[in-house]
Amino acid sequence: MEASFPLLFAAVIGFGHAFEADHLVAVGNIVTKRDKLRLAVKDGIYWGLGHTSTIFLIGLIMIIGKATFLNGYFSYFEAGVGLMLIILGIFRLYQYFRSEKKIADLMDADSNHNLAYGVGLVHGLAGSGAMILLVMTEIQSSFNSMVYLLIFGIGSVVGMLVAAGIFSLPFSKRITSNQSLQLALVLLSSLLCIGYGGYVLIENLA
Repeated sequence: MEASFPLLFAAVIGFGHAFEADHLVAVGNIVTKRDKLRLAVKDGIYWGLGHTSTIFLIGLIMIIGKATFLNGYFSYFEAGVGLMLIILGIFRLYQYFRSEKKIADLMDADSNHNLAYGVGLVHGLAGSGAMILLVMTEIQSSFNSMVYLLIFGIGSVVGMLVAAGIFSLPFSKRITSNQSLQLALVLLSSLLCIGYGGYVLIENLA
């Protein structure tokens, strides 16, 4: 049974998981504050660490503790992620317009890393239930199940640092020197975040 769900592929699956739409719109919105690739990549890493922390914790509760009572709550977790995306988009617009010195936002490295980690924590709730239940079904050993989730998490960290780096490229110093273009990019990323968040919220509460 375990051979059909090898641990070897956990990192590959985790890498692909990072590129799901809700993850991309959130991290794409976060890195609009960056004009350096290095800082954007660090945001991606922090998101991945937060995401892995939540999935590993829920996995520990469900796999080691045999706690299946969480199954009925995952749609609410998904809805919470939708609400977070809406707030994230609105907050980014507020940050952009609150001051004429937009560069101050770009330089606030530590707070942005903390934001990325927090968003990753919440994002770990979305879809984690189905994935953990699949792992529990395919892998009988609790130890191997937790190893799978850990490797999956490492893959998602790598995937998101790549995604964050790609999304930060339009916000390089050469491009962000054009205020009109920067405004357009911030508006686009924020509206995508708000719109997709609304869709996720309605889908899981309707």
